[in-house]
Amino acid sequence: MDDRKIIDLYWLRDQEAIAQTDIKYGRLCRSISLNIISDFRDSEECVADTYMAAWSSIPPQRPLQLRAWLAAVVRKLSLMRLRSNYAKKKGGGAIDLVFEELGDTFASDFSVERKYEGKELAESIAGFLPKLSQDDRRIFLCRYWLFAPVEEIARRLGCSKSRVATSLFRSRQKLRSYLTEEGLI
Repeated sequence: MDDRKIIDLYWLRDQEAIAQTDIKYGRLCRSISLNIISDFRDSEECVADTYMAAWSSIPPQRPLQLRAWLAAVVRKLSLMRLRSNYAKKKGGGAIDLVFEELGDTFASDFSVERKYEGKELAESIAGFLPKLSQDDRRIFLCRYWLFAPVEEIARRLGCSKSRVATSLFRSRQKLRSYLTEEGLI
């Protein structure tokens, strides 16, 4: 079923909307959540919460791209669950490695918690992404937005793990240079 019809089901308050969403995007949502949390039960709860968020938000919203909207929601919910798990000393998934990889990109005194600087950083990264080739941008977003493991990215794109790792390394170097030019580092 296409996205427009699924969204129409939400607008009609037809519970089939959730079933159709799961059929079409369940695998994507579970993959994003598992990449962040690494716990099947918590991941399933985040996916279920994503469907409830869709049910609550559509209407009045009408997402232009249902796939991207669901991915953003499940990512946000999974990160919230991860923070909660860390607060409870449960530990978490691959997110530590992702942040460690990006750690060298930013200066050690950089504070992401400063709201203005965080917004400025997000805008700068959005300006940086179009400067990457399509493949490098796809690899960068899969790793740092979807938290996908290098092996999974290589499998998805039909390339070697070393190709992905090299692309990520070079993209981080380019990002660091770009942020330096922008005055954020």
